[in-house]
Amino acid sequence: MTYEETLHYLYTSIPVFQNAGPSAYKPGLGTSIALDDHLGNPHKAYKTIHVAGTNGKGSVSHLLAAILRQSGYKVGLYTSPHLVDFRERIRVNGQKIPKEYVVDFVERNRSFFEPLQPSFFELTSSMAFDYFRAEKVDYAVIEVGMGGRLDSTNIITPILSIITNISLDHTQFLGDTVEKIAFEKAGIIKKDVPALVGEVDRHSVAQVFADAAAKAGTLVYFAQDEGLLKESYLMDTGEWYLDSAEYGQLFGELGGVVQFRNAITVLGAINLLSAAGVNIPVEAIREGFEHVVELTGLMGRWQVLQENPKVVCDTGHNAGGWQYLQIQLEEEQKRHKHLFMIVGMVNDKDIDGVLDLMPEKAFYFFTQASVQRAMPAEDFATKAIFHGLSGTICDSVPEAVEKALARAGQDDIIFIGGSTFVVADALPLFLKKDK
Repeated sequence: MTYEETLHYLYTSIPVFQNAGPSAYKPGLGTSIALDDHLGNPHKAYKTIHVAGTNGKGSVSHLLAAILRQSGYKVGLYTSPHLVDFRERIRVNGQKIPKEYVVDFVERNRSFFEPLQPSFFELTSSMAFDYFRAEKVDYAVIEVGMGGRLDSTNIITPILSIITNISLDHTQFLGDTVEKIAFEKAGIIKKDVPALVGEVDRHSVAQVFADAAAKAGTLVYFAQDEGLLKESYLMDTGEWYLDSAEYGQLFGELGGVVQFRNAITVLGAINLLSAAGVNIPVEAIREGFEHVVELTGLMGRWQVLQENPKVVCDTGHNAGGWQYLQIQLEEEQKRHKHLFMIVGMVNDKDIDGVLDLMPEKAFYFFTQASVQRAMPAEDFATKAIFHGLSGTICDSVPEAVEKALARAGQDDIIFIGGSTFVVADALPLFLKKDK
């Protein structure tokens, strides 16, 4: 098969949560273990760092990969979902997995995995572990797909387990309280492996992690209690820097006020990795923060797509993420004449919770992404009316972008988001096609 035929086979032969949602969710580790055994347990050939959490785990994973790379290591990075190209999910030192490897992996293992009927995520996790072994990486940063305890990636024994934060998301799978969700994410905590929790705003949630660590026989650290950050600054340009307790001033390439929180998690992780014997020079930390996009290919985190009018996209898709986007948009409204919002969401999110946080003083282009899970634009617009939001309905993201650009002036700002998949549909309209 060609690469395009292989992707078509993967997307049509096995359930893809990105498109289908609940019908593609397959909890449990049995299939992942069977695939891993078949491949000869590739994840044991290198050291891993496991990253879970409701929000921020993608940014934290990319930042750690960038810092480790600048420290002189060969680094694998496995994240999801992808935005433009499937190969974004699996990278080594920032370079996407070759198309040839994807084709070869499926051809080599198809006769084994077809009877197993793995989920799309189970199969791609196995592909990532196999590729990292083939590339002889020193470290691999592995992002959890959903939850933790029953996630396909939870077959690894990392040198550090990280949980960025907890808020309500995927409640139909992980539980309807933050304590229940915390329990699922605490499932990545393992015996003799230090665990780091980035942000906790409830004692009851902190207790879930403390109990899990005690049961596993390890220690848990809370980054927000470590005094890692002296001060943080958001500049008029939208860029930011922070004054860290141990590493001085750090300038962050990733935009958005939420990155202050992610930075604290990363600094806590660096301290624990250093204590475990990983050599991480101060200059590598600075370069990782300042050049994470170039070093890892990360997209969609308060990403500026053009200027005049300014167009920004962000993959924040739940109330936990939007509490920070709300602050960011308020700051942007001070610097721009008008705010235009291109937004859509998927059916299985807390839509009302997010709409509550969207700015009323804006003109909206209500739209829907090109995935099965997308809420129809008309339904989304109807919900938005009850939250005081008004605008027009667009049947697709490209249509919404075209209309917003036609309406916006040079001093205005256009925001694209509400769903990862809205961002995914918008990015190709602004980015040069990648080979």
